[in-house]
Amino acid sequence: MGYRVKVGTSNKHVHLTESDLEALFGPGAELTPYKGLVQPGQFACEEKVDITGPKGVFKGIRIIGPTRPRTQVEFSMTDARVLGIDAPVRESGKLDGTPGVKLTGPAGEVDLEEGVIVALRHIHLSPSEALDAGLNDKDLVDVQTFGTRPLIFQDVLIRSGDAHLCEFHVDTDEANAGGLSSGQEVEIISGPK
Repeated sequence: MGYRVKVGTSNKHVHLTESDLEALFGPGAELTPYKGLVQPGQFACEEKVDITGPKGVFKGIRIIGPTRPRTQVEFSMTDARVLGIDAPVRESGKLDGTPGVKLTGPAGEVDLEEGVIVALRHIHLSPSEALDAGLNDKDLVDVQTFGTRPLIFQDVLIRSGDAHLCEFHVDTDEANAGGLSSGQEVEIISGPK
């Protein structure tokens, strides 16, 4: 296909509901933007939480705003193993039946019954970008990387809509395997499967 996309490497992070935000940071708490992200309306926050699993704690993990309908914790497989969590690979927002963790903020704790995933690698495309690439929301494609550790990522999910802009999201495990860094280009090499 030959459609080029820039990489966005995703480190472990948390998305919170309004109620969990208030439980962790106090009544009336609001998220404070630290820096904007490529995806429209999304931002890294000043606020951070500690995440506790069966085997340990990650301290100071950044929250990504704005708030969402469900609290979601995104790890790489390595992160999940370090905390002793068997996190499934899932599309963002598909949280039913996933494991939980404890979140700790300056004002309190939240014990999540579910919400921990390893995010399914995906490409964000606006409707016009998807049209240019000949792709639709929920298509699966293969992506070729370049450089000293080239590889092919198979079954990459396309996420297209008005809240999306062109970016290939991988976690730190996947980025390290391919020698990738944010801003580097990769290429979609297959049409929809």
